[in-house]
Amino acid sequence: MAERGKTIICSVLFLDIAEYSRKSVSGQISLKERFNAYLSVAIRDVPIDDRIILDTGDGAALSFLGDVGDALQVALSMRESLREGLHMEPPLLVRMGINLGPVRLIRDINGQPNIVGDGINVSQRVMGFADPGQILVSRTYYDAVSRLSPEYAGMFHYQGSRTDKHVREHEIYAIGYPGEFTSTLTLSGESGRGKGEATGITGGVSRLLNSFWDASLSMKLVYFGALMGPVIAVAAMMVSLLRHPQPVDNAQTQVEPVIPHSSIIAPVSAVIPVSAVIPASAVTPASSPSAQKGGKQRAGEKGKTAKRKKKDTEKPQKKKPREEKSSPVKVQEKPFGAPVGQATLVVACPEESTVYVDGQTKGTVGKHPLVIQVDEGKRLVLVMKSSRMIYSKSIDLGVGRTVKISREVCH
Repeated sequence: MAERGKTIICSVLFLDIAEYSRKSVSGQISLKERFNAYLSVAIRDVPIDDRIILDTGDGAALSFLGDVGDALQVALSMRESLREGLHMEPPLLVRMGINLGPVRLIRDINGQPNIVGDGINVSQRVMGFADPGQILVSRTYYDAVSRLSPEYAGMFHYQGSRTDKHVREHEIYAIGYPGEFTSTLTLSGESGRGKGEATGITGGVSRLLNSFWDASLSMKLVYFGALMGPVIAVAAMMVSLLRHPQPVDNAQTQVEPVIPHSSIIAPVSAVIPVSAVIPASAVTPASSPSAQKGGKQRAGEKGKTAKRKKKDTEKPQKKKPREEKSSPVKVQEKPFGAPVGQATLVVACPEESTVYVDGQTKGTVGKHPLVIQVDEGKRLVLVMKSSRMIYSKSIDLGVGRTVKISREVCH
């Protein structure tokens, strides 16, 4: 173990039990006992001199002074134990965050080894961005552990930049696929979010409210101004419209005549005869004889035109030859996102070995080899036994291909 009083760079795993403070005393004791049992199993392969454990009440903070990959192995083992205990009551939901940064080794008030520094502070901030059962890591830890092997690099998925309550940005990476543990909770019927934590839009609103209450006074004023600005603008617009209403132009306002229901059903030709439509330009004053004579001539011409049109409409029209419509050829489309093919993976590693394919659990090896059907393509296969990785390789699986992992390569 490093000498006390010196600043070192180490990986820190911060764990927090979700909804711990809302439980009763008996519920808190039950959760903490199960949490301690799972954690003791996860860290049993890490030497005592290479780790420092701090009890935070509703969780723990672990500093790993040796191998940088120890924090990742412990987090994966802890998540696997949590999957097995989903159906227990009350459900144990833990958020985890990993960071690689500077810490200083000191002794606490009881003379026990302790750690302080930015390394443990950032790990707690990263953990705060995680959902129950999710493992998030900082950019510094990702840069370090992803250089160890290509298999490690393939386990992470970039989540973007997050800002904590101290207005400090953190680039976040998730281990495994986002929402993997949450979907497991939903399928198993143990909705941890439904027992105290909201999902979707409700969860986002909850996190926003928590950020508001945890922010400083100046940041609260900024949030309040950003929220009330649009509200005040809309209220001012409504008051202005009420005080200064827009004038109504009566000359342009027209009242449409009410048409009876029967006239709507009747044909248009019966409602408005063609002969009755007379342009406004044809109307002249009645006092002028020439105007009356011209009006009669125009009316006669209109009547002849209407009779001619009526005769034309009464003539039987020749039927046009019926065009044959060609029936469209239906093309059967392939459903979007359908898998191209599958391959077979046979794992003959020692018993009780857990198999992961692209970060997802596919089963445990028993007395007989484990046979798995996976989609074709290049897949990352990890085999772990007792929280220790005994096989890791990226395998190119073709359609119909059978790949066997023998017991000899699992060590």
